[in-house]
Amino acid sequence: MPITYQQAVEHLRAWTRTPSLLTHARAVEVVMRAAAAKYGGEGADAETWAVTGLLHDADYDEWPEEHPQRIVDWLKEQGEEEMAYAAAFHQTKWNLPPKTAMDKALLACDELAGFVIACCLVRPEGIATLEPKSVKKKLKDKAFAAKVDRQIIRDSVELLGVDMDGHIQFVIDALKPHAQELGIFGKV
Repeated sequence: MPITYQQAVEHLRAWTRTPSLLTHARAVEVVMRAAAAKYGGEGADAETWAVTGLLHDADYDEWPEEHPQRIVDWLKEQGEEEMAYAAAFHQTKWNLPPKTAMDKALLACDELAGFVIACCLVRPEGIATLEPKSVKKKLKDKAFAAKVDRQIIRDSVELLGVDMDGHIQFVIDALKPHAQELGIFGKV
């Protein structure tokens, strides 16, 4: 029996305590739910994609050196092989080949969602007026959100087979309805 959304949330909260990582998990969940419809093709299960986004970094707080092995193992124990593989694939150092559209989408949405949120946090209007050109300008500034791997963003968007501007806009549009909850509403 597949894990439920509630079980995923409970597991995430058991392993993740850092507010910024919880926000990131929720942001990637939101974007992946939208990505199922856009990139998953007919029959893509939005709930599976969302839960994969929610849990992909669940072990990072407790076991950063092992990440994502613990969450991959837990997902396999739950019988969630597809989710487990996507979480494993997003660890680019493991050099796994993508098997599904969900694998590619998780990689293309993960780093970029985090980066878009960082962009929102330094703008008085938050996400309300954010455009792809502003995100791309910040991507060129290596000092801004320095931990975000720009090469992963470029490579993953290419692997997904989409246009960078269009994918950035997609991530912005997916996050916008959740701006208040994610703390990216702005100060204006």
